[in-house]
Amino acid sequence: MASVKISRRGAKRIRNGHLWVYRSDVRETDDASAGQIVRVVDEAGNTVGQAFYSDRSEIALRFLVTGDEPIDRDWWRGRLRQSAARRAQVAQETNAYRLVYSEGDLLPSLIVDRYDDVFVMQTLSQGTEQLKSMLTELLVEEFTPRTIVERNDARVRELEGLDRRIGVIYERVSEPGADRGPHAGSPHGVVDATGSYLSSHSYDPVATPTRRGSETAPEEIEINQHGVRFLVSPLGGQKTGAFLDQRENYLAARRVAHGRALDCFTFNGGFALHVAAACESVLGIDISAEAIAGAERNADRNGASNLAFRVANVFDAMREFEAGGERFDTIVLDPPAFAKNRASLTAAVRGYKEINLRALKLLNPGGVLVTSTCSYHLSEEMFLEIIADAALDARRRVQLVEKRGQSSDHPVLLGVPETHYLKCVIARVVE
Repeated sequence: MASVKISRRGAKRIRNGHLWVYRSDVRETDDASAGQIVRVVDEAGNTVGQAFYSDRSEIALRFLVTGDEPIDRDWWRGRLRQSAARRAQVAQETNAYRLVYSEGDLLPSLIVDRYDDVFVMQTLSQGTEQLKSMLTELLVEEFTPRTIVERNDARVRELEGLDRRIGVIYERVSEPGADRGPHAGSPHGVVDATGSYLSSHSYDPVATPTRRGSETAPEEIEINQHGVRFLVSPLGGQKTGAFLDQRENYLAARRVAHGRALDCFTFNGGFALHVAAACESVLGIDISAEAIAGAERNADRNGASNLAFRVANVFDAMREFEAGGERFDTIVLDPPAFAKNRASLTAAVRGYKEINLRALKLLNPGGVLVTSTCSYHLSEEMFLEIIADAALDARRRVQLVEKRGQSSDHPVLLGVPETHYLKCVIARVVE
């Protein structure tokens, strides 16, 4: 096993609970190769642990263990089983959840989402990319999915020197022994040099589209969250097909929602459909016509008659509502990440301030605001300050009802603050 020596600062970071060492703290790499699991030592030669090594990313080391235990196929199987066991209760409530949450589950750079019997995997570092075939085999052996899709279109892969790609890497077919995927017995199961099968292709906006609507790549899958049915597209939806991290916040919003509701950045209608049962009417708006079409299909699927959806820019729509004297009793704000990095934080704060200010102006006394940010770089403290400043500018008295985060299948690992990215605040306008 190759060895990598790191600085005292890097070793302290790992011993304090983090899982990453940056390139600036790497002192010697010997013959370490891209994606290899290496032994890591400090400047005194003491073992720090074992980690994935990247020769491209600023995150040079992603730690798997802090000891000398063998990291073999059984080790990976055990970690997958542990992740599944921690979600046993979640699996009783929904057929769509995050099975593996990378660093949060001590499996750095690996994400696996489950949509009924279709699994969606992301291998976001050189290390997990090299192990993709083995990980696929283990998922098949442990969970017997119908299909495994890779959604490796995240920009972070480019920082690892990896291409961006979407495709099917495993499918179960009815013919005995004919499963297609890594090392499968069927001659049709040959895997290409990238480890992908069939419709995988490098991410390219003008590339031939991934095949959909077949047994190989189901165009849409129905999932059920708390009795609400949704159609998701594992090869084409947001993230890996849906926003699973808000699942528990949907229920929290339903508990406080009432009257006339407005769901901003509705996407597939997640919040709108959940609060509809508690409200007289719900209007969902999103700038994406495709998202609105999906939300309307989901509303029809659930027989929800008190919902309406509109294609609109949220900022423009809220200005129009205010100018027209419109008022609401419940407003949900679930925008995309305004702060993709630290450099964009100042502009992001202005954006969050504006939408929360306008929402507070539109709420009736006693009205409820459910507001979120999925920007890691915006801390919970900063987010609460933004809401407080917005309340002052709107001249509204606001109570903090609840502070929430991402769903429990996206666990936050103490010591790794990057695993805590979603903040959700429920507030009430008292006057």
